[in-house]
Amino acid sequence: MLQLRRAIWPQRSAINVLIRDSNELISEEVIIYLRDCYDHAVQVIDMVETYRELASGLMDVYLSAVSNRMNEIMKLLTVFSWIFLPLTFIAGVYGMNFEYMPGLKTPWGFWLCVVAMIVIAAGLLLFFRRRGWLENPSTIKDVRGERKI
Repeated sequence: MLQLRRAIWPQRSAINVLIRDSNELISEEVIIYLRDCYDHAVQVIDMVETYRELASGLMDVYLSAVSNRMNEIMKLLTVFSWIFLPLTFIAGVYGMNFEYMPGLKTPWGFWLCVVAMIVIAAGLLLFFRRRGWLENPSTIKDVRGERKI
């Protein structure tokens, strides 16, 4: 589109100069023809500008869709990081091997820690699911069962 615009714009200017400047070498019939050519050049420039704006709008829509998809992926990664953050903290604290740590010397301490980690992960997963962060936006439905998006 830009190449076509660059090719037509100087021709429009050249035709305009031929029409405006009176010259005895250019007859009245040729001036009528040149006016018609000038009108066609202006129409082509308008069409090129319209198509260029349309292409720009389509590019904006595409980039917006890509950005929305990336936001959905980032939201899902954020959910997973929030689920694994407390689990990593608990594993890090119990991995320090201190001598006087609660539950370290008991036979059920390991299993209590594992159960606590599972409960925390399940609780966070349930929390995010209730908030709708784990839903695919194309499948989100309203109260009547119709798609929101």
